[in-house]
Amino acid sequence: MEENLYSGFSELPRKRCCGWRTQLLLVGLVTASLWAALLSLLLLWHWDTLQNLKQLEETAAQNVSQISKDLQRYQHIKMDQKSQAAQILQNMEELQAEQKRMKSQDSELSWNLDGLLADLNNLKSQGLNQRREASDMLERLKEEVARLRIELKLSQGTTCKMCPKMWVYFQQKCYYFGEGAKKWLHAQYACEAMGGRLVSIHSREEQDFLIKRADWKGSWIGLQDLDREGQFTWMDGSPVSYSNWYPGEPNNQDQGENCVMMRGSGQWNDAACQSRLDAWVCEQLATCGLPATLVPVEPLGTAPSPEP
Repeated sequence: MEENLYSGFSELPRKRCCGWRTQLLLVGLVTASLWAALLSLLLLWHWDTLQNLKQLEETAAQNVSQISKDLQRYQHIKMDQKSQAAQILQNMEELQAEQKRMKSQDSELSWNLDGLLADLNNLKSQGLNQRREASDMLERLKEEVARLRIELKLSQGTTCKMCPKMWVYFQQKCYYFGEGAKKWLHAQYACEAMGGRLVSIHSREEQDFLIKRADWKGSWIGLQDLDREGQFTWMDGSPVSYSNWYPGEPNNQDQGENCVMMRGSGQWNDAACQSRLDAWVCEQLATCGLPATLVPVEPLGTAPSPEP
């Protein structure tokens, strides 16, 4: 019985001893397993991290390379744009210079054109003046020849006092006293249509003759300064050897009086050529003999002449 008792006591501690070691071993194994697992996890995490870092580095390297390429491409584009901008600026400067040069040429051409037009107008004016002077000279020569013929006829005892019908004779000339409102130029046309011209007055005797017969309201006569202001000339081209200006005339009032009228008193006054007067006086040389179209001197009369 005692053996059983002692044997029971001896076995109980052995059992406790083996359980503690086992437990300790198990705990160690579990701990080691846990550490191994943790280490494995750490290694796996480290490996995965390394792989991620490597991948990130590769990606970063690729990104850096791509960014570097993009930067280089941008720099090339920027340089190209700068070059293009410089070229555009140069082209603009060249265009501005060309525009300035063309403006200068345009101004010069315009100035030259104005000069040519002025020269052309001067030539036209000179040509017209020369033609007018030649025509006036021809008319004066014709008139002088006619006058010489009259003097020759008179020296031979021939009568030279023939005038067209409705014209009045005085000192080897015939005068027509027209009526009807006309401008100065239209009055000249009317005289030319009848073979004469607006009257030229060269003496006091001729002036007195006209005063007695001219319209008291005033009549157009053949004196004008249309060619050059202040230089009055007769329509037959003869110089102004006699004058009978009204006091204060000619005054070219309002810078528009270039034609001359004879007042009822016989005194002259410069007036606007566009004004209409109710009377005008024409003249032409008297003829000798008795032509078929002419009749002896008739009393004063008038014949209406339509205005052109």
